[in-house]
Parts: sequence; structure tokens; C-alpha cells
Amino acid sequence: MCSIAGVIDLQNDLRGQGPVFRAMQQAMTRRGPDQHGTYVTRHAALLHNRLAVIDIENGRQPMTVGVDGRAYTIVYNGELYNTGELRRELAGLGHEFAGHSDTEVVLHSFIQWGAGCVDRFNGIYAFAVWDAWARRLFIARDRMGVKPFFYALRGGAFLFASELKGLLAHPLVEPELDREGALEIVLTGPGRTPGCGVFRGVEELKPGWRGWFDERGLRTERYWRLTAREHTDSLETTIDTVQYLVTDAIRRQLVSDVPIGTFLSGGLDSGLICSVAKLYMAERGLPLHTFSVDYRDHLKYFHETRFQPTSDTVYIPKLADWLECESHVTVLDTLELADGLYEAVDARDLPGMSDVDSSLLQFCKRIKEHVTVALSGECADEIFGGYPWFRDEKIRMAEGFPWAQSIQYRAGFLRPEHTQGLDAREYLMEKYRLTLADTDGLDTDSPVDRRMREMMRLNTDWFMQTLLDRKDRMSMYSALEVRVPFCDHRIAEYLYNVPWEMKDYRHYEKGLLRQAMRGYLPDEILWRKKSPYPKTHNPEYMAEVSRRLREVLADRTAPLTDLVRRDALEGLLGDDRSQPWYGQLMTTPQTIAYMLQVNYWMKKYKVRLI
Repeated sequence: MCSIAGVIDLQNDLRGQGPVFRAMQQAMTRRGPDQHGTYVTRHAALLHNRLAVIDIENGRQPMTVGVDGRAYTIVYNGELYNTGELRRELAGLGHEFAGHSDTEVVLHSFIQWGAGCVDRFNGIYAFAVWDAWARRLFIARDRMGVKPFFYALRGGAFLFASELKGLLAHPLVEPELDREGALEIVLTGPGRTPGCGVFRGVEELKPGWRGWFDERGLRTERYWRLTAREHTDSLETTIDTVQYLVTDAIRRQLVSDVPIGTFLSGGLDSGLICSVAKLYMAERGLPLHTFSVDYRDHLKYFHETRFQPTSDTVYIPKLADWLECESHVTVLDTLELADGLYEAVDARDLPGMSDVDSSLLQFCKRIKEHVTVALSGECADEIFGGYPWFRDEKIRMAEGFPWAQSIQYRAGFLRPEHTQGLDAREYLMEKYRLTLADTDGLDTDSPVDRRMREMMRLNTDWFMQTLLDRKDRMSMYSALEVRVPFCDHRIAEYLYNVPWEMKDYRHYEKGLLRQAMRGYLPDEILWRKKSPYPKTHNPEYMAEVSRRLREVLADRTAPLTDLVRRDALEGLLGDDRSQPWYGQLMTTPQTIAYMLQVNYWMKKYKVRLI
């Protein structure tokens, strides 16, 4: 993985702006500490920091290939999992390769097929190709939105970067927060509206979109969406197909020229990845390294809830023993989580999922001590329908985003100047209805199947993007590449059309996945009830974040109170709500921590409310 950035300005000469480009590049060096490259001409600057994973010597970027007198230059962040097939096809069409990097295959694919190249890719990517002869930049982002691509138009210039900090390093992009941005932080956060970059005039290329920038300006279009098709496979064939797609995706993503490992939570999703990886590594005579996270005194303070019925602490060693793997367990402390809240903002460039972010950030630091690449189980719940809101009919049929049902509570935090004339519920419901209107279905869909298509789109377009943001930023902050096999677009396309009756096999969460992968895990793990990413239940954490928020309130210059009402924050310190702020994990301690992150973010990034 890497960071990419660039500026295209067809009216002005860019060759004297070296310090600006170096600032953009240096802002994101943590994503790619191994190699650094620049390409600067009169009207185009492309910048790259590389984390070398495949073809370390021949995969340097920016990479330029000349064909018939035309030069094409690429900056690319991602991994292509069908590189071999595409290289063979391109070689048959006369293309010659200097190495075996996927970057070179992506560039030759664009030269051969133009914008249609993305239709052939299986992978996670964000890239830009500059056609010097046509004076045109092509941009694209992977179908599922695993890799980021932020951009801004300033005057006649087009600026882009993998992370917001890369754009903010350019003097034309200022850390301004207008009303829409303020609403994103308080009403939508830590999620984001698809395509929104939060800062004024900053956008993100949406998943499954591509575009061009030239003398006519910027034009973008969608090249992929979840499309409804009749599912004609029998249950038996569906089970077999799911097993093939899942195992094939995992095996494809285990290819690496550097050390690789897997996340291990003791649950279904990561367990399946570990099981398939164990077989893959054994075929090559290599051990499997697994990585798990826990908290000090976790079992002492853990209490069963609807969302976390069991603790991973018990199941991690059981599964590690069964796998006979090289198990690495990171144990985090309370102060480490609290201190990490601010570093997590540095990584994400926005307030995030509070200690759920900071724990992953610290965890990834420890993983990086052993491997450069790791596989993780994100996205199975969105695609196979594993969350409680898929299964609880009352929640499932309720209008609105199921992971953010506390709209009025959230709106009560905003200062009056940000809510004047605002109907908070209608503001979010309009976004909700737009997603539903864009959901593809069939006239033959039953009411349940129609709703399940809507639920899958809501989850993949919104909730899953928050988790993918978190995984990308928290891991890449330590130059750790984390791959997510369940995000293979072939799995999403197939499951979008599988009827709920089949997905709901044995009326069990992700029952179809469990049945398809029987034999890959012991039954105790295979049929274990879902437990999300673990959070701390230690009362010391609540006490610590509360103490820190009181310090913020005691500071009359704290920027947080320019956005959020002081009395609402004081009320939060005496609150203990069972309804989460966001998702399943952000209850009162995490909401307090989120406010700490907002304050730190506004101060660190010098955010100006306009």
C-alpha cells in the first residue's frame, strides 16, 4: 500500500512549486516509508510514497510507460488480486513488462482498455493516470471503497490525495468547516455522507466511480453498483458457490513478497480467514502468524450485552490451539486507549470511533513489528447480514439508519447557530431516502427481499465505509497493509441476489456463510454467536475520559464549545445511555471520548467554523 497525491493545473506552470509538493508528500509518509517518488512537469505533479509489498525493485512510482509516442504516468495505491491473469492477457496482446508488480499491470491495462480497465480488476485501489499527450488525468477508486481518494477543485486546479492531511498541506485547501461540515461531525459522525470530505470544498471519489480532469474540467461517473438479478441457484449450489468465492478471495489475498499474517478474534469471520490461510501457508511450508487484541482485566469487568454476548478472551486461545499457529496477543491498558484517542485523529484526520479507533491503532503498531501485511474479517456482516439490525424485524423495518437512531439526542449537542431552521431528522432522512431510491431491485422481489437489498445498500454505502476508513487509516499509520477478503466484489455481487431465506439459513446470523464453511472451523467457533470488535469495559476508562472532558470544559478557549453546547457536554458527564451514539460499540464512554477527539481535531487542525 502507499499514498498518492497530485496537482493538475492546465493554466499555470507547476515546476516552481517543489516545496508545496514536498509538503503534500511528507504529510503522508507514514503510509509509504519505503520509497518516495515525484513526477513534475509544466501542468502535472504526481507524488508517491510506497510501502513495498510486491516486486520491491520494479514497482517504483510514479511509473511511466511510453506507447506510440505517448507517455502515461501512474500513481497507484492498492493491490490487484488478479494480476497474473491480466498480465497473461496483456502479454498476448503484445504488452511487455519490466517486472511483476501490479502497478505495471494497472498502467498497461489502462493503456489497452482505457477507462474500461477497472471493469476487469479484482482488487482494492485508488489511482490516477496522467496522459501527457492528451493533457488529461484519469482517476478511479475500487468498487467497495477500501482505498481512499480525496480531491478538491481550486480555481482551475485539480488536487488529490490519499488522505485529507495531504490536501491540507496545500495552501489552497484550508481547514474550514461550513454548516454542512458541522452537521457531518455531530449528526453523521463518525460516519460520513458518501463523497463528503467534511472540510469545505473537499470531496471523496465514491466507491465504484471513475473520472477525468482536462480542459473541460472534472467529470465523474459510476462504473459499478450492486445490480439486482434473479437468483436461480439451488440452496446446495448457493452453499457451494459461497464456499468457493470466500476461499478464493482469501487465497488470492495471501500473495505477498513480504511477511504476512492474519487477525484472530476468536469469532467466525477472522477464524475462517485464519483457517484458509493456515492451509495456504502449510502448502508452502510456512507457519501462520495470527494477531489478537485484549484489554487488561477484560474478563473481570466484561458484562454480557445483546451486542456482546461473549468475550473473545476465552475463544482466542482455543482457536489458536486448534489452528496450531504462531499466536501473538496484544494486551492494551486503559491509559493507552485514552492517550491513543488523539493519535487516532492524526491518523484519520477526523474524529473517529473513539477508543475503537485508538485500540486498533495501538494493535496495528504491535502487528507491524512482525509482518507488513495482514488479513482481517471486516465486511462479512454487511454482506451476509450479520448485524442485529438485519435480524430484528422491528429495527429492520424502521425508517432511518439503524446504527444511528439517536438523531434528536445528537442534534441537542449542536449550538443554536448550527441548527437554525434545521430539521435534524429530515436532514438525515433525506440522505437515507436517496440511498433507498438508488437501490436496484426486481419486480418479483418479496417485501422482505426488497428490504434486505435496501439494508445491504445502506450498510455497504454507509456503515461499512466507516469501518473501512478506520481499518485503512489506523493500519497505514504504521505502514501495515490490511486486506479485507470479504470485500471481494464478487462476493458482494453474488450475495446481493441471494434471497434472505437462504442467507438466514437455520434462522441464524450469517447462517449461509456458516453452513458453506463447515469443516473449516470447530463447531464451537463456527456457530458462535456474533461478538463485535472488543471494547474495554474497565470503569477506569470511563473515569479517565470523563476527567479529560472536564478539563476541556474548564478551558474557556476550547474550540469544542464553538461547535457543541457546553450544557449538553456537562449533561453527558452525568449520563449513562444504553442507546449507542453510533453502531453497537459507541455508548456513553465512547461518546465522551468522541467529544475529546472533536476538540483535539479542531485545535490540532486549526479548524475554522464559517
